[in-house]
Amino acid sequence: MCKKPINCWQYKGCGREPGGINAKELGVCPASTEKSMDGIHRGDNAGRTCWIIAGTFCGGRVQGSHAAKMENCTKCDFFKLVIEEEKTSSHDATHLLQALSIVSR
Repeated sequence: MCKKPINCWQYKGCGREPGGINAKELGVCPASTEKSMDGIHRGDNAGRTCWIIAGTFCGGRVQGSHAAKMENCTKCDFFKLVIEEEKTSSHDATHLLQALSIVSR
């Protein structure tokens, strides 16, 4: 059985997931509650597709739209981790291919 991969809030330790240590003071990150992305890259909500979600709290500040934040996201260690893990995963890689095509634009 494969170990479930971690989500961005677990990797970053930001505490901005619902019930997280910083959620009350700093707000809940939209990546942790965006249900439309649940299961993509085997994550919870948008926990492994955070680069697509506008308004995430990366780097200690609210990020803008997907287009505005993508340059920073492609430099992120977590983004790179997800890409590498998905390349070696045996499940359907359709979403990975979409993410890689966005990066290469």
